[in-house]
Order: sequence, then C-alpha cells, then structure tokens
Amino acid sequence: MKKLMLGNAAVAQGAYEAGVKVVSSYPGTPSTEITENIVKYENVYVEWAPNEKVAAETAIGASIAGARAMSCMKHVGLNVMADPVFTVSYIGANGGLVFCVADDPGMHSSQNEQDSRHYAKAAKIPMLEPSNSSECKEFTKFAFELSEKYDTPVFIRLSTRVSHSQSLVEEGEPISAPLKPYEKNIQKNVMMPANAISRHVVVEKREQDLREFAESTSLNTVENNGAKIGVITSGIAYEYAKEALGNKANYLKLGMVYPLPTRLIENFVKGLEEVYIIEELDPFIEEHVKALGIKVIGKDKFSLLGEYNQSLIKKVVLNEEVKNLTTNLELPKRPPVMCAGCPHRGTFYVLNKLKVTVSGDIGCYTLGAVAPLSSVDTTICMGASIGAAHGMVKARGEDFSKKLVAVIGDSTFMHSGITGLIDVVYNKNNNTIIILDNSITGMTGHQENPTTGLTIRNEPTKSVDLVALCKAVGVERVRVEDPFDVKGFELAVKEELNANEPSVIIARRPCALLKGVKYDGKYTVNEEKCRSCKMCMKLGCPAITYVNGKAKIDPTQCNGCGLCVNVCPFGAIEKEAN
Repeated sequence: MKKLMLGNAAVAQGAYEAGVKVVSSYPGTPSTEITENIVKYENVYVEWAPNEKVAAETAIGASIAGARAMSCMKHVGLNVMADPVFTVSYIGANGGLVFCVADDPGMHSSQNEQDSRHYAKAAKIPMLEPSNSSECKEFTKFAFELSEKYDTPVFIRLSTRVSHSQSLVEEGEPISAPLKPYEKNIQKNVMMPANAISRHVVVEKREQDLREFAESTSLNTVENNGAKIGVITSGIAYEYAKEALGNKANYLKLGMVYPLPTRLIENFVKGLEEVYIIEELDPFIEEHVKALGIKVIGKDKFSLLGEYNQSLIKKVVLNEEVKNLTTNLELPKRPPVMCAGCPHRGTFYVLNKLKVTVSGDIGCYTLGAVAPLSSVDTTICMGASIGAAHGMVKARGEDFSKKLVAVIGDSTFMHSGITGLIDVVYNKNNNTIIILDNSITGMTGHQENPTTGLTIRNEPTKSVDLVALCKAVGVERVRVEDPFDVKGFELAVKEELNANEPSVIIARRPCALLKGVKYDGKYTVNEEKCRSCKMCMKLGCPAITYVNGKAKIDPTQCNGCGLCVNVCPFGAIEKEAN
C-alpha cells in the first residue's frame, strides 16, 4: 500500500523493513522524527540516549553483537559522535550499521550550516543521499545490505527539506534479519595501535572496492534527454533542478555521494556543451569533478549559503526570470520568542535586571538572547555554557565570577554539561550555574530524557536526581528555586554570585506546553490601576502588548501562568472573573 510519508518517517519504515533491531539516538531537528517513528514498531528496541556519542556507541555495540543497528542525529550531533564513528570505520560492521545524519541548509533550527559529506570522506565511510521519501525508505534498506556486504558502517545524509517533506512511499513487510554470529575477534574489534595499523589496510582496500561499486550501482542514475546541458546533482537539489529545467538538461543523479564515481562522470559529460554542478552548501561534488579535469559551472554561479530553489536554478542555468507571486506590502517581522508561560522567562527577567553576563547554551532558553530579555551573551554548542563560563573566569580573574552565570537546560546538562561542572569543581573555580529544569527536552518537541523518569516508550524508569548529582561531583551549594517567584529567585542569584565556591541553582518549573501543566484562569489588565510603567513589557511575553498608553493582555494567548502579576509594581494585573 502506498501512503504519504515524511522523509524521516520513510527512513524509519525502511529500517523496520530491513530488520533493524536496535536504534539509539539523541533528538535534534531535522532528524528527530526518524526515531520517534520507529517507536511504533514494537519489535524494535528504541531509546533516547543522553547524547549522540553514547547513541553511536550503543548502535556500534549492537552491530558488533550481530544485530542490525542505527543511530540518528542532526549535523552538529555528528560532531559529538565523531570519535566512535571514525574508529568504527576501522572495526567495520557485523550486523548492518547505519548512521542517519540530517543537515540543515538555511539554519532553520541550527547554530551553523555544516556539510556532513566531509565526514564521510574523512572517516572513509560510504554515504547515500535520497532525494524524496520513497528513496529514503529504499536507500535505508539498501544501506544495511551495503554495510554487511562491505563490512562498513554506512551514512545516510538527509536535509531539512527531505526530512520534512512528504511524498508517496510503498510500504512493505520486514525481512527476517537474524542475529549474525558473535565471535571474539581481538584483531578486528580492539583498536589499539598494532591492530589499528592492520585494520587501516583493510579500510583502504574497502575504499577501492566501494569506488568501483560507485561506478555501476543503481543508486547513481543517468537521465539522457538529448540536451546539450548536463546537471550533476544529488538529494533535494535534484528535485529542484528537475522542476526548474525539465527536459532541457541531462541529469546525473548521485544517490551515493561518497565515494564518488569517476568513469561514470567522465562518460556523462561527453558531448555536453555545459555542465552544471547543483549542490547545496559546499562544493563537494564539484571539487571531485574538477579534479578529473572537467570544466564545470558550480559555486562560481551558485551560492555556498543556505537553500536553493527552482527560481534560482532556472535563472543561473537558463537565464530565465521566474515571476514570483509576492506583495509589496511591508509585513511585520515575527522574531522567535519564548512561548507564553515559558518557565525560562522568569529566569532571564531576573538576569537581565541584575545585568549579569550570561554564558548560554542550546535549547529554548537560547531565546533569552532576544529582546527585550536580551540576557544571553554567548551560545556555542550543546553543553558549552559551563566550560565557557569557567574559561571566562580563568581569563578575567575571580572577581568576574561575581557577575557571571552559566545557564543550561536539564536535558542539555545530561547531554554534555556534567563534565563542565566537574571541571569547575576540580579546578577550583567558583562559577554560578543555573540548570533550567523544565521537566522535558523542549526545543525538539518534548522528548523524554534521563531526568524525566520515562523512556521513549513512556515506560517508568529511574530519573536522575539533579541535586544529588551536583553534590556528588563536589558542589556543596545546590538549591532548587521557582523562577516565577521573581523576588525569591533574584535573592537566590545574588546570594550564589557572592559565594566563594561553586554553586548550582536549579530553576524548576515545567514547560507550559506539557499536557499535565494546567494554569487556573487567565489574566487581564485593570486600566485604572495601570501606570504605564511598562515593567510587564520587559518580560517579552507574546500575550502582553502596549496599546494606547496601557498594557493589554491578549486572552487568546494568555495561559494564566501569572508571571506578569509578580512583576507589576501597582497590582494592575488581575485574574479574570469566571
């Protein structure tokens, strides 16, 4: 039966049909829905790991034990898991081992644009790149077969548009993929230098075999339309090119983007007057083709930045303008903002009021950098806030710790913040760290994590006690505070900033969007009491506006959290009468 599927859901379907047994991932847009969709298959073990490195190690262990295994992540998550990935390239695979990485051209939800194809080349691991949902399913199935045939992990590279677009997919039944025999093999599986030296020889031989495979695999296809223009492309860029150019070009569609073929490309360009390389982000294919001595048009005409579209391709290749149906009206800008009732708003209101330097991290709370809160000074990567704050104090002196805090979410702290806290304690710093505990992994869509007490299948499990954990690594000053108690929270921050030892404040209040969070009633502004001081506007709550010299609360957005009541000095904000 055919059905519309997200690309991510199709990857999950393909893994299921391929007989995957173990899937371990960490959520990260645009890859999250792959793992969330695999949960519906009861005979597959699925988990959220604390971070991508652990997820990769879990999948690698399952593969060594003989099971087909997969780990999924966004592009920056691949940075986190790079250590085991590079080594498992030498070890290879027993059960098929697949890593699904989703890049984010245009940075819809990411801190950088990163082209994961470079990882495939650097680690010498084959990479497949589907262009639609049907290929997502089929390429995933093929990846497991390729992994076992060539004794190698295999990358599947997605992008935001492939992950989050829908197209028809033919559903099938899972194959029987029994466990491969497990045999102790020290030379293959123990990567100490003597063994790694001999395994490197195997990797280079495998690389040669895969290059030959790339010349004839059905993953790479030629479409000859009798045109004088040729396009070499892959992934979503192929779909854009086809829509823009139709039969006015011949196409070499590369479904296997590493290793790249040589003879196939040389044969494709024969007789063509112009050859275009159309690929988002880096000139990965272009550099390979130019190294063959072939003249092509690529990044000299196409951008290194962001996403492509059909209009851009038609303009570059055919010099045809496409009329866009747009309006000349100046539309209001809608910058991202914390949700009404967000528990982080109280924290950043206080930090902004105290004018402290804030070493920030990755999560919903990154929006603490946005006006009017404008609190966050730095955001680098997952878990970096604590280590960066530690470095700031070591650079500027201990007095700087009196006006500096690090903020990090509960899930991010589990991901990679614990070691930073250990560094602070071990190396005798006195940083103040605020763990923003909203009881969930918020930004990627409410996934459970080790602090919530539930697994990905909502099964009860042990939850990490953040207070006990912080004390266990040597922090003596640990306190739990409600960020909506503005006066109490401000006092707590002042006290910990003045302490002469490391301290942790756990700002605990659940995400307002959790199903179990129900606030009682909504709030309104009593215009007679309102003195137009605009203190409530400093919260940056989307429900609060300023109209005709008075604050006003939009009842369609207010969820009754009551934070604004705690900042109004004149008692002008009142609960609506039932």
